[in-house]
Amino acid sequence: MADDIDIAKAIAGCAAGDRKALKSIYDRESPRMLGVAMRLLRRRALAEEAVQDAFVLLWTHAASFNPLKGDGRAWLYAILRHRALNILRGESRLETSEEPIGENEASEEEDPETVVSRLSDAAKLRICLEGLEPDRRNAIVLSYVNGLSHSELAEKLGMPLGTVKSWLRRSLIALRECMG
Repeated sequence: MADDIDIAKAIAGCAAGDRKALKSIYDRESPRMLGVAMRLLRRRALAEEAVQDAFVLLWTHAASFNPLKGDGRAWLYAILRHRALNILRGESRLETSEEPIGENEASEEEDPETVVSRLSDAAKLRICLEGLEPDRRNAIVLSYVNGLSHSELAEKLGMPLGTVKSWLRRSLIALRECMG
């Protein structure tokens, strides 16, 4: 959790115009963010664009981050997820809304079941997720909503890394088939 506190402090630094704070977040999180974006977008150029846009949005919206509503890493990955989804939808390439990003996003403290229940706009995805076994559904939600890596997920769930990887792989195949 000390790492999360450092990210929150670095976001506060970004809000104050500290470029070194932005660089520290970039150096620490960009490789993992690129991996998350690649999983969502499946094309490196689009994933790189999503990561770049996420950092631009981080810089311009850093003052809207509220550490009382969630940790810095969850907020950062919510921004990335929004950018990737906007790219998938073919919407504009750069957010221009002045609304704070991540206000209604899941925090790491939220239960994965709560996150699944909030997917009212994506009824088909919600139905498909609910068709998965609860443990596997939780693994998918923690991985994609909170941006946890396989090893972080294994640690959080107290499961062997290989088991977590196979759960995610099989669950994604089941979701693809269900969404068909």
